[in-house]
Amino acid sequence: FAFHKTSREDFEMLSIDLKGKKAFIAGIGDDQGFGWAIAHALASAGAKIYLGTWPPVLGIFNKAFEMGKFDESRKLPDGSLMQIEEVYPLDAAFDKPEDVPEAIRENKRYKGIDGYTISEVAARADGPFDIVIHSLANGPEVKNPLLETSRKGYLSALSSSAYSFVSLVQHFAPKMNPGGSFCTLSYLAADRAVPATAAE
Repeated sequence: FAFHKTSREDFEMLSIDLKGKKAFIAGIGDDQGFGWAIAHALASAGAKIYLGTWPPVLGIFNKAFEMGKFDESRKLPDGSLMQIEEVYPLDAAFDKPEDVPEAIRENKRYKGIDGYTISEVAARADGPFDIVIHSLANGPEVKNPLLETSRKGYLSALSSSAYSFVSLVQHFAPKMNPGGSFCTLSYLAADRAVPATAAE
C-alpha cells in the first residue's frame, strides 16, 4: 500500500493538464490496485474517467461506490471527488461474443450481464479516447507451484494477462483521438528472477 500511495502522489505532483481528455482504464474492481491509483492521478489532472470491470465483481464495485465506501480514496487534490463517467463490464479473456463458452454465459456470476467481451465494450464505450490503460491480469492456477502449472492454465494466464492488451489495442484503436496513447503494466518478475521466499 505504501508503494501504491507514493506512486499516486508522485504522479499527481507532475504538471499535467488533461482537461477535456478521456481515459479508459481496464481492470479496476476496487480502490486498492494500480488501476485505481492511475485513474485517480488522471482525474487529478482533469481527465474524464471510464472503467472496465470484471463482470463477477461489477455489482460489488457499483454498490460500494454508491454507498460511499470509496469516497476517501476518491478525494482529489482540490478537495472534490473523482467522478466516473461510466463503468463497463469487461472480461478481457474474450474478444468477441462467440468466444464466450456456454459455461461462462450460464454462470450465475455473469447472469444478467451482457456485452462484456473486448469488441463489445469498445463498440459501446463513449469515445473517442485519448488514453487507454491495461491494468489487469488473471490466472486460474496462479497459486500453484510452477511445476504444478498445466499447459491450459499457463495459456489461460497469458491470454487474460498479456494478449488482452493486444486485443484492447486492436479494438480501441479506431476509437482513439490522434496522438492518443495505450499503456500496459508489467511486473518485476518480467525482468528478473524472484525467489519464492521474497515473493511470499
